[in-house]
Amino acid sequence: MKESYAMFTGIVEKLATVISTSHLKGKTYSMCIDLGRMRNSARIGDSIAVNGVCLTVTRKRGTTVSFDVISETLKRTVLGTQIPGSRVNIERSMTLKDRISGHFVSGHIDGTGKIMKITTQRDGSIRMVIATTRKLTSMMVEKGSVALDGVSLTLVEVSDHYFSVCLIPHTLKITTLGFKKKPNLVNIEVDIVGKYVLKLARSYRK
Repeated sequence: MKESYAMFTGIVEKLATVISTSHLKGKTYSMCIDLGRMRNSARIGDSIAVNGVCLTVTRKRGTTVSFDVISETLKRTVLGTQIPGSRVNIERSMTLKDRISGHFVSGHIDGTGKIMKITTQRDGSIRMVIATTRKLTSMMVEKGSVALDGVSLTLVEVSDHYFSVCLIPHTLKITTLGFKKKPNLVNIEVDIVGKYVLKLARSYRK
């Protein structure tokens, strides 16, 4: 996570491969990712969402770019579990000229969730049930939006300690969600509107 503010849409542009990970001085974690041709449009200092986490490009070499990940980000996300060879979702920050096909995503992860169940529906889609905390589900509503590993999805069912989403074959093919299994962890970012509504509601209760 970074000091400057970037926005994303939750529409994954590329599945990239983690080349290496290492610990730098202190508790900072470095991740090197092969962006292929996308590397040409990535500049040092740019914001890029990696599995939904807004990170800053710090180094470039060939087709690879590196990101420094601080301890706060490692604590709130599952980025620290990535190893060389892992696939990650990539989305560059949006510009004022972009169309918004998903929803507003900040790249600031609220927490993680554990996949409880994956079932195939008759229409070929996949229903995924995610267990998480009530703190996160209290900001979710059925048919609202949520980002899982940076992928914009529509909430199907919301309970106190879990929620579900449905994934179409296209999403399964072009994102990491296609090879997630029970009980893998995923990064969760709730819709920013839900955060503000909950805060406003609590202020009226005082």
